[in-house]
Amino acid sequence: MTKIYMDHNATTPVHPNVLKAMLPFLETEYGNASSMHSFGRAAREAVEEARGKVAGLIGPCEPADIVFTSGGTESDNFAVKGAAHALKKKGKHIITSKIEHHAILSPCEFLEKEGYEITYTPVDEYGVVDPQALKNAVRDDTILISVMFANNETGTIQPVEEIAEIAHSKGILFHTDAVQAVGKVPINAEKMGIDLLSMSAHKIYGPKGIGAIYINKKAKITPFIQGGHHERNRRAGTENVPGIAGLGKACELAKSDLESESVRLTALRDRLWNGISANVKDVKLNGHPRKRLSNTLNVSFKYIEGESILLNLDLKGIAASSGSACTSGSLEPSHVLKAMGVDAAVSQGSVRFSLGRANTEKDIDIVVREIPPIIKKLRDMSPLYDSGTRG
Repeated sequence: MTKIYMDHNATTPVHPNVLKAMLPFLETEYGNASSMHSFGRAAREAVEEARGKVAGLIGPCEPADIVFTSGGTESDNFAVKGAAHALKKKGKHIITSKIEHHAILSPCEFLEKEGYEITYTPVDEYGVVDPQALKNAVRDDTILISVMFANNETGTIQPVEEIAEIAHSKGILFHTDAVQAVGKVPINAEKMGIDLLSMSAHKIYGPKGIGAIYINKKAKITPFIQGGHHERNRRAGTENVPGIAGLGKACELAKSDLESESVRLTALRDRLWNGISANVKDVKLNGHPRKRLSNTLNVSFKYIEGESILLNLDLKGIAASSGSACTSGSLEPSHVLKAMGVDAAVSQGSVRFSLGRANTEKDIDIVVREIPPIIKKLRDMSPLYDSGTRG
């Protein structure tokens, strides 16, 4: 059976060149980057070289503004909690959106228990934050605005620069969760007015367990992991040198291929949607039709459940998702689609296809061929899909 992987927003395979860059620091160059001897110096050199490559992908910006973390979730927590605690004397009000990843929503809920107030701004039917509504939510005690760059479920891209401008006009820090956007769209953190930016290696063909946060030198943020002087006293803990080397290489590769991969994946994504919409009735595209990541397609198949579709696709060797991998197993409708006003029954039938480097036109054509009979079979068993609907 041919295996087709279309769940790259959940994770990506490690690129062979990334693995090659990591291996020396797992085998022969195993020194602690804080040690003064030759083993330690070799590790330190690798860490700083990788830091420069990360800065190059989201900049150019100063390599010193890059802090390595264990991944996107830690980076998001660092940004939200770190900014909140650093600026609490100024105020305790934070603005975010209703469609954020739970790596943002959960820290916000945590801070609410500490007395902070959170405003969750709405989005339109395409999942786009309204800058004016966000501006209207700003108060004198607002200290942080956090809005994701691109949504992990729908791929919708937010007006980041406009939001950053609103934040800065009021002297407010702006953070963006760019975990899904980094390596897929051009990002210049300084030029776009981003103060804090989160990213993760395993979304761009790097290893799991390593990520980074960009911290503009003007931003005040309190470290929430203590225990050492590492990362210029901003994140304690012995550096994950193999992971950092892998992240650096992944960023280097993403930068070199960003434009060509964007064009290629956009064509594949549109081919997939055109094939599905032409062969299956009662389907809905979720997300913005144009302002969307090149690799992401979220489709609702009405009258059936997404989990059933995924299981049947898996039996055919096709891997996709019903939304965020971090909420897999939850029976609750997607909070993202709910915020967009998608009916709960329709959102339950959503499937996210997220494409990547290995996907081809042949893959797309196989998926387009396999989906219609799966949908027909499931709808024939669905009590929601009655004879009148079939008519």
